[in-house]
Amino acid sequence: MNKVIEIGRLARDSELRYSPSGTAICNFTIAVDRTFKNAQGEKEADFLPVVAFKQLAELCSQYLSKGKLVAVDGRLQTRNYTHKDGYKVYITEIIANEVQFLSPKDGNSSGASSSSSSSLGHEVNLDDDDSIPF
Repeated sequence: MNKVIEIGRLARDSELRYSPSGTAICNFTIAVDRTFKNAQGEKEADFLPVVAFKQLAELCSQYLSKGKLVAVDGRLQTRNYTHKDGYKVYITEIIANEVQFLSPKDGNSSGASSSSSSSLGHEVNLDDDDSIPF
């Protein structure tokens, strides 16, 4: 079984790009606090790269920015490539199946007028301003 569920804050703004075939790809990094403190008594965090695809990628790009709180449900994936200098680079990232936007809305939200709750990883009722999670 390969399942990951993490809650954290975006360490930087999300980045949207498109593959040559037109698939939307959104990359972002979440900072997840560790449950213990280091020897100096300070809390530490892990910075986890996340990748979302297709419509979920476009939604993440639209609503996620640095500091926003999110829950990510997905799987771990490891890939590697050979750097131009000849050494192997290994990358481990979370491939998002579902992303929940947990930060309160900003007041800068767009005037969308439809409701949506689907397997795209968001639960948003845009007809009721109190339930918008961003």
